[in-house]
Amino acid sequence: LHSGHYGNWAPNPAIELAQLLAAMKDREGKVLIPDFEKGMAPLSELERQALAKLPDLDSQLRQELWLGRSEHPEERLDQALLHPSLNVNGLASAGVGALARNVVPSRATASVDIRLVKGLDPTVMVDRVAAFVRAQGYHLVEGDQEPSAEVRTAHPRVAWIRRTGGYRAVRTPMDLPVAKRVIAAVESAHGSMLLVPSLGGSLPLFAFEDVLATPLIIVPIANHDDNQHTHDENLRIQNLWDGIETYAALMTM
Repeated sequence: LHSGHYGNWAPNPAIELAQLLAAMKDREGKVLIPDFEKGMAPLSELERQALAKLPDLDSQLRQELWLGRSEHPEERLDQALLHPSLNVNGLASAGVGALARNVVPSRATASVDIRLVKGLDPTVMVDRVAAFVRAQGYHLVEGDQEPSAEVRTAHPRVAWIRRTGGYRAVRTPMDLPVAKRVIAAVESAHGSMLLVPSLGGSLPLFAFEDVLATPLIIVPIANHDDNQHTHDENLRIQNLWDGIETYAALMTM
């Protein structure tokens, strides 16, 4: 619709979606969806001790990444990663820049991911988001079929959610015998190490855990600024050399 003809009258989906997403988090990054963290598995005493020994690198990271602030200001990065996240991967509605037109968009779309922590069920987490959307006054449509004209005209606000899978998080306790052996093997190659209780990443470890019924430990060697999933993804040469020594120690432990 032409914005000169219908602006200030036809509801703008881009603004409505922005308002809906903004309602899900406060200005400090805390997720406001009810029960969003309910069911989280707590850290063990050993894991809490390891977390306390980690250095505070937040100021350095903010400087490197050109960030004037970080979310959850009361927590460091390694602490914030222990909470489930609600992340907007992308937004789309009509066009911007050279593609901009004087229109009221017909729709607005967002891609949202939820980073889980141990103890949370992916289906339940999306259910909580869906319940929140309904509580904001939206008639919610789910599935592959987009809302029909009849549905759109029957309700003042309509949202469409398409679920695209997901799986639970896995965190192997640091006090297991195999975890202690892995730590000892890595330290045999590099000396005393800092221990991080948990790491974020999209790996279907749960499938191996279910089938093999055995704990899993991943050993990544990527640098923190490797530009994952975007242009110029990289691995520092020193990380490669350190990784060779690390894997050799693990294979001979």
